[in-house]
Amino acid sequence: MTDYRRWYAPGGTFFFTVVTYRRRPFLTDPLARRCLRHAFQVVRSKRPFEIVAIVLLPDHLHALWTLPRGDADYSVRWRRIKEEFTQRYLSEGGLELERTASRRQRNERSVWQRRFWEHAIRDEADLERRFDYIHYNPVKHGLATCPRDWPFSSFHRCVREHHYPADWGCSSAPPPCFDGLNATIME
Repeated sequence: MTDYRRWYAPGGTFFFTVVTYRRRPFLTDPLARRCLRHAFQVVRSKRPFEIVAIVLLPDHLHALWTLPRGDADYSVRWRRIKEEFTQRYLSEGGLELERTASRRQRNERSVWQRRFWEHAIRDEADLERRFDYIHYNPVKHGLATCPRDWPFSSFHRCVREHHYPADWGCSSAPPPCFDGLNATIME
């Protein structure tokens, strides 16, 4: 096992990638979206954080969060979101893959990958690159021809707030955020 250590910065902004178990493509289904929205609301009511940007794809999501001043515990938030989602999703008829012996032994369901990937935002340029990466991701994965065509994204809010023009990312060339960034983001 690797000696991976998470970096916790109180009040920091973080980029996350969270993936379904065995990349099963169900997150954009109506039940999953409803359960995920509920899980975020429940967790945010007890452990606040700001969702700066988010995109939901069938088998994973990317998000940018800013935590409250003095608070660095994003791990507990993600654990609670996954737990809340899984409980509600399965109770409302959602399906899970067969659980491995290891998952049964740990009493884990087969809905999410065990871990998530995080990156602490270092500066404004890093924030903008991750922000753009999130919003261009449906195009990268061939799910849309333009970011505006993907309904499960904060891109639409960003257009309303004049952060992006409505046709951003619609050209044949990917935006500058993909210059070298792809290699650093584990999907």
